[in-house]
Amino acid sequence: MTTIDDEALPKPGAAPESQGLDNRTLAIGRFLRAGAVFILLGLMIIGFTVAEPAFINIGNLMSILQAVSVVAILGAGITVTLAVGGFDLSIGAVAASSVMAASYAMIVWHFDAFATVPLVLAFGAAIGLVNAFLIVRLRVPDLLATLAMMFLLSGLQLIPTAGRSISSGLVLPDGFKATGAYDPAFLLIGRYSLFATLPVSVVLMAVVAIVLFVLTERTRIGRLLFSTGGNEVATRLAGASTTRLKTLAYVISGTLAALGGIVIAARVGRGDVSSGGSLLMDSVAAALIGFAVLNLRRPNVLGTVAGAVFVGVLLNGLTMLNAPYYTQDFVKGAVLVGALALTYGLGRNVDR
Repeated sequence: MTTIDDEALPKPGAAPESQGLDNRTLAIGRFLRAGAVFILLGLMIIGFTVAEPAFINIGNLMSILQAVSVVAILGAGITVTLAVGGFDLSIGAVAASSVMAASYAMIVWHFDAFATVPLVLAFGAAIGLVNAFLIVRLRVPDLLATLAMMFLLSGLQLIPTAGRSISSGLVLPDGFKATGAYDPAFLLIGRYSLFATLPVSVVLMAVVAIVLFVLTERTRIGRLLFSTGGNEVATRLAGASTTRLKTLAYVISGTLAALGGIVIAARVGRGDVSSGGSLLMDSVAAALIGFAVLNLRRPNVLGTVAGAVFVGVLLNGLTMLNAPYYTQDFVKGAVLVGALALTYGLGRNVDR
């Protein structure tokens, strides 16, 4: 008869050594996944600094933040619509139309900055209301409604000037010559730096991020926004108005898009018909990369800002290293694919 050594048997209640190792492995995996974006960002900064020491200069870092400020602001608007289970494809067109609207108001109508800024913000909010009406009242799918609005605005912004950019001396289709100019106070929004180092556009980005973070993460309205995106029926049964919540989300998105257009107009100093060409894709990329930040796997404003900065650092570093410009879209796509794979693919294995 075969005998079994009692000491070879596991003691009751004692965890196998392999289980402890597995728990540590899982903990390390979760930590790496939660901080992956920040870890990669730090590694990129170190790598680009070693390859090109000028990369770490405060001037270049502020230039990166200034370059991504508009993308982050628009991405924050997309994030809010994602929270309610929607998606705003018109945000880039709203920003581009806002550039033209601001230029038209000052150069053709001779408005000053204090009249132009509220007018353009109201324009963005109105577009958000129209989007919400199509989606909430007429039951048009959000992608179709905002896609239609994107095409509508892309064509509408060209009609007043017959497809020409707006600058002082522009001759309109009716023969009228525009003699106005950009208000110097308006240009400060895109060109002035506080304390000689901190661009106003970066301050605006930070303010938008903080306000929306508090709204979405620390208030009842924010919880209801996410609840609407997660289970609209349950939110409605709980007594909340999902109609008002969705309308709020699209109004915020439109207003932020208009704010982004104001920053672009103040930076460029003219109504360029080609402005905002890549804003939609860049903003969407920032919002989706934000899903991987802190392993939240949901829309979050701070993650969106981190995603915008991540892409901005990457592209700026590649530019300083003289990487071909035609590789930038590929790099952005690869980063987006990697972030989503990290969030949804590898995450399943770690959480098991």
